[in-house]
Amino acid sequence: MAGLRAAQKEMTRRLLLATALELFEAKGYAATTVDDIAAAAGTTRVTFYAYFPSRTDLMKALIGELNELLERSEFPDRGSTAKNLVETVREGTRDGIGAWLRDRAKHWDEIRPYTRAAFEAATVDPELRGLMDAWVDEVVTDIDAGLTEGGRFDPGTRHMRGHLAFVQLDHVARLWAQGREPAEVDRMLEVLTDSWTDLLTEAPDRSGR
Repeated sequence: MAGLRAAQKEMTRRLLLATALELFEAKGYAATTVDDIAAAAGTTRVTFYAYFPSRTDLMKALIGELNELLERSEFPDRGSTAKNLVETVREGTRDGIGAWLRDRAKHWDEIRPYTRAAFEAATVDPELRGLMDAWVDEVVTDIDAGLTEGGRFDPGTRHMRGHLAFVQLDHVARLWAQGREPAEVDRMLEVLTDSWTDLLTEAPDRSGR
């Protein structure tokens, strides 16, 4: 009986999360209330608060799901890190960078509702803003670490390069790619791979200078 109750509680929790994500995608985070989420999930405000103390806490749980989708694992010295990113940047080859980006692109449609909701939430909720700033910096720090381990570029520019690389990837994944034909996405991935290669590998430019 205890196991059944636990399973039912987990099912309700997941229903609230899935319903909230759908509403955030349809209406936006700022316009979606706790009552909206509870009603759409077929439950009550009281039930919502039994699982999440606030809408902010629910959004934190969705960010946790996002990290699972991205296979970001916990490191004791700096939070979570994107799978294989440090190694990919350290090795610094165009083929390796392209393979990592294409592996990420397989999940863009799945993760887009999460990232859109999270970044929108960060614009109206200071607590989530700090969380998302740290979330972005984890990726940037991974790129910085890969450049450091590879011994490339002035140390003072490595974090900057990480920011530029992340901004490109985030814009393409979250804003540009939705609704595009596969062939168009493939072309963009080639361009993105070229850009990351130039930013992160000290490759000679294509003019041969």
